[in-house]
Amino acid sequence: MPTKEEFIDKLNKALEWEYASAIQYVQHAAVITGPEYDAIAEELVIHSNEEMAHAVTVSDMISDLGGTPTIDVEERNISDDSKTMLEQDLEGEEIAISLYKELIGMAEELKEYGIRRGLEDILLQEEEHKRDLLGSLGR
Repeated sequence: MPTKEEFIDKLNKALEWEYASAIQYVQHAAVITGPEYDAIAEELVIHSNEEMAHAVTVSDMISDLGGTPTIDVEERNISDDSKTMLEQDLEGEEIAISLYKELIGMAEELKEYGIRRGLEDILLQEEEHKRDLLGSLGR
């Protein structure tokens, strides 16, 4: 069974990824090129806004548990190639999905059912982001 402190630490790791994803999406939306990427460029801005909303939600969860939300940002890579940018975004979404599944299990074990529900809502959006990116990559 995880401790509350371990749960807070893992939530803060998720928060670092949310910050990084929001920043990366903004940068990618601004520099992605090619007519085949016009639609996804607009979607990346939406993804960025949703990632920042996740950051606010996760910050509130951490605070509600008695922790302090981090200001650290997970490191991300950059590229000049549009397809590589989308693959980087996809990798970030896969990390987020894995992380949120782990957090949902921890919340369940700790009987933090309200937090679990909020994490499930975030997971649904992360899975939607993954589907958007897969579609843009033709997969």
